[in-house]
Amino acid sequence: MLVERDLDVMNVDVVGKAYDIAANYLRRSGAIDDSPAVNERLLEIVVRIFHGGSRNKIRIANRAIAQFEAALGA
Repeated sequence: MLVERDLDVMNVDVVGKAYDIAANYLRRSGAIDDSPAVNERLLEIVVRIFHGGSRNKIRIANRAIAQFEAALGA
């Protein structure tokens, strides 16, 4: 049971850090508002990538940024 709890904490940590990296970049580029509120669309992208098997926070953030920006341009 303890192993499962540690795994959940690690998962939240990876998703949280990947979101922070992506959101920081997108705020600086002007793609999202500079507010402390969570951007739900970006968070959904990050979680989807994580559930797809990626565990590297930088890779997740980069993919999320690319998908978020592609959706803006579409």
